[in-house]
Amino acid sequence: MAGLPGHDALFVKCAVNCTVSPDFGNIKIGPVVTLPDLPTPLARALEERAYATLTPVQDAVLRPDAAGRDLLVSAQTGSGKTVAFGLAMARDLLGGAERLPAQTVPAALVVAPTRELALQVAQELTWLYGHAGAVVATCVGGMNPHFERRVLAGGAHIVVGTPGRLRDHIERGALLLNEVKAVALDEADEMLDMGFREDLEFILGAAPESRRTLLFSATMPKGVAALAKKFQRDAVRVEVSGEAQGHADIEYRAVRVDPRDIEKAVVNLLRYFDPPTTIVFCNTREASRHLQAILQERGFSAVLLSGELGQHERNLSMQALRDGRAKVCVATDVAARGIDLPSVGLVIHADFPHDVEALKHRSGRTGRAGRKGVSALLIPPKMNRRAENLFHDAQVFPHWQLAPGPEEIAKLDRARIAEDPVFVESSTEEEAELSKSLLEQHGAEKCAAALAKFLAGRWPAAEELKDPGFAPPPKGERKEPRKRSDLTDTVWVRLPVGRSKRAEPKWILPMLCKKGGLRREDIGAIRIFQDETKVEIAAGRAEDFLKAMRKPGPDKVPAEPTSAPTDQELRARPKPRFGDKPEGGPREGKKKPRS
Repeated sequence: MAGLPGHDALFVKCAVNCTVSPDFGNIKIGPVVTLPDLPTPLARALEERAYATLTPVQDAVLRPDAAGRDLLVSAQTGSGKTVAFGLAMARDLLGGAERLPAQTVPAALVVAPTRELALQVAQELTWLYGHAGAVVATCVGGMNPHFERRVLAGGAHIVVGTPGRLRDHIERGALLLNEVKAVALDEADEMLDMGFREDLEFILGAAPESRRTLLFSATMPKGVAALAKKFQRDAVRVEVSGEAQGHADIEYRAVRVDPRDIEKAVVNLLRYFDPPTTIVFCNTREASRHLQAILQERGFSAVLLSGELGQHERNLSMQALRDGRAKVCVATDVAARGIDLPSVGLVIHADFPHDVEALKHRSGRTGRAGRKGVSALLIPPKMNRRAENLFHDAQVFPHWQLAPGPEEIAKLDRARIAEDPVFVESSTEEEAELSKSLLEQHGAEKCAAALAKFLAGRWPAAEELKDPGFAPPPKGERKEPRKRSDLTDTVWVRLPVGRSKRAEPKWILPMLCKKGGLRREDIGAIRIFQDETKVEIAAGRAEDFLKAMRKPGPDKVPAEPTSAPTDQELRARPKPRFGDKPEGGPREGKKKPRS
């Protein structure tokens, strides 16, 4: 494996067995069978948590070659990254002591992309460093900043926070980093995607140059590599290739569904699998809020987790899931980043994931810590080709099926009722007398019918579903994406938006499919000019497309027939802005911050 350009690094590749790159000799590391030599307080904490072995990423950061050096770690969600960087910075914080000395400024700083993940990291570090007497403080958006400043003034060994709030405390002089020995960035790729590059650079620039920088990321895009090159020195690159193992505990299901039955299919999947906890993912806040209302109306105990909620509301939702008062969490991708609920047995993608990373992030909420889980994607007919491509790129092989119907669910309900714990639990003397009285008064058949009705009434009713009308691809076969040259009989249409209104194919193409009722294979070339855009579409779909575009709706972009672009028009087109790809592909530049 080649190193990062201009970045001197030791690369460690970890799966069940780990190997170190030839730069340091041909060292082979076998499976981890015991805990390595750790500071006594941390070893005690791990034993209390029944840690018999460490995960590959945790073991890799403790290897002798990584001691005292910066770390650049790429590992999947659920691989134990929080404990990994907690162990990695242990020697920096404790030295040879068993307890941390009292101090007024922090010795370690951890930066996470979201409030939930930051609070979760703080909880993990609290128990990990509990016997060392560590004070862990949090600084996250949505919480009272005055209270956080009082906590910081009182002294904290480890500070965990989100980029914006940490920067605010640093600028106000409430958070001093002059004695920080280690800085850990968790989910660095996500923080860059959310637009926190400037904040991260400010925070790292405010820390001493002698500090260790531990950079953890699920993927290693160019932005993360550039950040590592700028702020790390002689870093050890650790790559955990546990992808195949990561999928081993997750069963993927591609559920064929009519687009008008998405909400009903979610209801039936919840009824069919009936796990202790389910997370249902939507792409937007509005969709998540609407779906939560639908599920509550159907009788499910569902909570919401999206960016529009305040911190107090988020905490209430998470607590309801942890103590079992709620069984369903409807969430957006960003809001659910890093959430760890051990009881999640089912993940439902109500809206199709944007890319492979979104699929892995969502699905990684289940199948954790050796437990089995199911990741179900709802696939309308128009998403069939896109789903095939996504599964191929992610190297997952789902089981294609229809959404379960009322008959399948009723069959499962009968089995669940027959195995209900109520039939094996011992009865009190009073309950025995009451049951005897009921049998004498109503007879065994009526009593059994009443009990069955009572037990079945605990679940919401299943929904009737339409046949989506398309078949899954043959097993082991994947169709190649259509090339634009496959369109023969085409016409051109004009849209009154161009580069002056920031027109780009990445939003024009989905809009044409959604509002105009087209499939991707019905669309050919997209030519964007200064004040207009010309789109080539299949001639047989043109009439219906123009009618659909005239209908009222949120996408108010009228379309009209036009002529094909001339050579003169094509030559006179404005050049793409810096960061754009050639037309036909999305922008590569800095992404807009997500809420």
